[in-house]
Parts: sequence; structure tokens; C-alpha cells
Amino acid sequence: MADQLTIRETAAPAAGVRVPSVNIYAPQWRNFVFVAPFLFFFTTLLIFPLFWGMWLSVHKADTFSTGRFVGLDNYVRLFHDKVFLQSVWNTFYFVLLTVPTLALIGLFLALCLNRRTRTAAVLRTLFFSSSVLSVTIVTLIWRIVYIPNVGLLSTIYGWFGATAPAFISDPSLAMIGIAIATIWWCIGLPMMLFLSALQQIPQDIYEAAALDNANRWQTLRSITLPSIKRTFILVIIIQIVLQFQLFGQAWLMTRGGPNNLTKPIVLYIYETAFRRWDLGMGAAASEILFVLILIAAMAQYLVTRNKGDQA
Repeated sequence: MADQLTIRETAAPAAGVRVPSVNIYAPQWRNFVFVAPFLFFFTTLLIFPLFWGMWLSVHKADTFSTGRFVGLDNYVRLFHDKVFLQSVWNTFYFVLLTVPTLALIGLFLALCLNRRTRTAAVLRTLFFSSSVLSVTIVTLIWRIVYIPNVGLLSTIYGWFGATAPAFISDPSLAMIGIAIATIWWCIGLPMMLFLSALQQIPQDIYEAAALDNANRWQTLRSITLPSIKRTFILVIIIQIVLQFQLFGQAWLMTRGGPNNLTKPIVLYIYETAFRRWDLGMGAAASEILFVLILIAAMAQYLVTRNKGDQA
């Protein structure tokens, strides 16, 4: 067999005319046209802003000019800013409230609704429907729920003669109130990812376990959970990346208050860059957020993978 396949013309060539051959393994530069639109938007919307933000973070920049090079001064100013440090803690606290809860509740719902019944299909639709709402609608719904004295929560507590918690105005409960609204909003994606993973498990394994008289807990621990381990890691990483970017709920529900206790890093970046017009310091805060997301996601992935390899 020849080293390289060739495609030759099937029609008989004229006498003395050499038949051209085409090497099918040769690079076809015209194929670049098919990926050019994606590469253009990927470079324009992701790669260029990433490096532009790094460049801005080491300059004294505002809306009208990039100003002068200041090195790491913007980062030093950030770590001396108590509001920024508070926003970092607020973001981590919010992630700790939402990510494990979303993963566990999503897994629980997937296990309960992994049935081929009409009721299960309707409930899956209901739980997923909140995910398609915009953040504005979600916060409007939950502000109505949290309204003191006349809100839905106050009405329910009033039936039992109790006073509803002030989830918006109480400093110790404000972030929890935002977390509850976020969990209700985002639960659809983890549930559907777990459902997809559960439906990929071969039924023969469950039938073999039933023949061995394995109960539900043994089946869950020995078959179901090990089979969806990678999906669980995926859900955790996706939610870490998403919840670190908290902005809309905090801005629309509490404006970062009371006393900056619900102000996340993204809201701090917005106020610094677009209300105080300190783009350099805002860019530095965004780079710190990028590093925090990267570290948190990679740490979760490595720890979970190592535990899985040792099991």
C-alpha cells in the first residue's frame, strides 16, 4: 500500500496530460474559514479582555486615559481596603452556603425524580423552570417573599403567631436570604446533570445487586454514588465558578448592605470601576477574583480526584 492515499480523476485524461493528485493528509488552509468566526469572538471577548485587564491593573487608569504605570500599587491599596477584604469574605461565605447545598439538594431531587412516570416528569419541569428566569425576576419574587409584615414569609409565620426573620435587613441573615433565593434559582442545572448521569448507569448492575439482596442504602453507596462521581465533581466546579460571580442578587436585593455585609467582590469591582471611576483598582480586584476562582476550582478538582484514586 502506498504511504499516502491519493484521489485521482476517474475520467480518462487526454494523451500526454499528467493527472494531478491530491494528498488528503495535506493541510487544507481553507478549512480555517469554518473556525475563524469562533476564533474571532473567542479572542475578542475572552483573550483580549483578559490581558487588557492585567495591563490595566498595573496602571492608574480612569475612563478617559490609562494614566501612568504604578506597578503593584493597586493591589497594595486593595489589601489595605477593609471594604474589599469584607467583600472577599462575603463571597467565600456565600459560596460555602450555596455550593454544597446546590450539590446535595440537586442530587437528592435527581434520585427522587429518576422515574419514568408522568408525575416525575412534571416535577422535573417545575424544579427546572426557575433556572430560565432572569435575575431581576428572581429577586423581585424573593423581595415580595421577604417584605416585612405583608410578605409571603411574614404571612405564613403570622398563621402560627410568630415573627418572620428579617432576611433583608438583619445583618446576620441578609446573606442567608440571598443564598436561599440563589439556591431556588439555580437548583435546576445540578438536578438535570445528576439525572443525566443516573440515566447512564446500566440497569443490569442494579438487577445484579437485587439478586444479591442489596438494600437501597447499599445500592446507593456501592453503585450509584461511585458511578456519578465525575458528575458530582463537575457540578461542584461549575457552581464554584458561578457563585463566585455573585452580583445581581446582592445588588437588587440589598445593594450590598447592611454595612457592606452582603457586598461580593463583583459588586465591589462594579462600584470601584464604574462609580468611583478607578478602573485600575477595579481591574486589580477582578484579577484577584479570577485567581480565587481558579484556585478554588482546581483545589476542589484535585482533592476530589485524589480521594477517588485512593478509594
